[in-house]
Amino acid sequence: MTKDVQTGRIVFQREIPIRHDVDVFIAGGGPAGVAAAVAAGRQGVSVFLAEGHSCFGGMGTAALVPAFMPFGDDVNFLAAGVGEEILDRLHEAGGTGPNYDPKNKSSRSIGIKVEVLKRVYDELVCDAGVDFTFQTVLIGVEADAGRVTAAICAAKSGIFAVKANIYIDCTGDGDLAAWAGAPFEKGDEQGNLMPGTLCSLWTNVDFEAWEKSGLPHQSARLEDAFKDKVFTHHDRHLPGMWPVSENIGGGNIGHTFGADGTDERSLTNALVWGRKSMLEYERYYKEYLKGFEKMELVATGSLLGLRETRRIMGEYVLCLDDFQSRAVFDDEIGRYSYPVDIHPAGADDANFEKYKDGWENLRFGPGESYGVPYRCLVPRELANVLVAGRCISADRYVQSSVRVMPGCYITGQAAGAAAALAVENDTDTRSLDVAELQCRLLKMGAYLPNTGADS
Repeated sequence: MTKDVQTGRIVFQREIPIRHDVDVFIAGGGPAGVAAAVAAGRQGVSVFLAEGHSCFGGMGTAALVPAFMPFGDDVNFLAAGVGEEILDRLHEAGGTGPNYDPKNKSSRSIGIKVEVLKRVYDELVCDAGVDFTFQTVLIGVEADAGRVTAAICAAKSGIFAVKANIYIDCTGDGDLAAWAGAPFEKGDEQGNLMPGTLCSLWTNVDFEAWEKSGLPHQSARLEDAFKDKVFTHHDRHLPGMWPVSENIGGGNIGHTFGADGTDERSLTNALVWGRKSMLEYERYYKEYLKGFEKMELVATGSLLGLRETRRIMGEYVLCLDDFQSRAVFDDEIGRYSYPVDIHPAGADDANFEKYKDGWENLRFGPGESYGVPYRCLVPRELANVLVAGRCISADRYVQSSVRVMPGCYITGQAAGAAAALAVENDTDTRSLDVAELQCRLLKMGAYLPNTGADS
């Protein structure tokens, strides 16, 4: 190790072992990573998945996001295939909230029992024959002439390399693709990002009393609380608390404004503030709303709930025009329908009204959806990398729709299937036969009504 006093930098060099040499490497085991691993593993290719946390699931488990957004468009089940299998297994294991209706599973948000979902993910990935380790963080990428040659990971046992034919970035932040040289966008034109939320679990909640209170939403008395100086920030956007079980609520409450998920210092500040802000929300719920008078905080997420960081620019950028036109693509790998949901960047009236306008007006009716083309999973300037999850190639409008967990199942499943197909045919991610990919996705149960592919 050598040190340059003038620049304040050091040169750090090590020989490290190649611990895994596989067909497919997946960085990140959130919903997209799980779907990609299961899809690829079931096709018989060798897969290694590195997950930085202690469980699969990311936002829906470690971050305690309390509910799935709708899996479908109120007519069609869009996150079909691996996504539907996850939901069905979760319900069979007793892991869905009390309001879940298995006869109408395409239209409503669905409460999540976190510990059950962790086990469902464990079983699915293990059954698919996927090799994986938790507490394993991607820390670097080696690339040459547009091809990734190794992923560098760090774990308790030390630093090691993974070599693969195809690399799938399911980090949520686009770490692997960005570090390999793919172009990306981040936030709006001024660099503003959607705020995060430190989600939470609360016990002793009487949801029946809340329903009988007559208030239209849990945000109904925020103005009274603002006048009484309950809150540090006058944040009018309160997604609320979902029933996870009969008397346990999952809180998607509060925002960490200014949080940047690609900066550990920003994340640290956001986590500290998020835990402190729970005291303000506890007072609000207890003193201003019926049914929450005896509630008690059980836990906050061990990960911050993040909504956006990098968007990796791919061969196609899915945009607002595509959303509004209910676009159909020749290379569709799925369709989705969640509304545009760009959370306000600040706790002021102008940001809230902008959010509200999008949420109320950029949404679909029953049976309507937009297509997601395969090209959105293919980063520019890289030949053997795919992206899935909230960092796919889209503008901010569509990213705010497809970023939720059912959308991640759709893109993850497609990335895993595409990676296996590329390995089998010894081709890069741009040259694979998309019609064959669509056939494979149909065999997995994917919802692809607009393709000419034959399952």
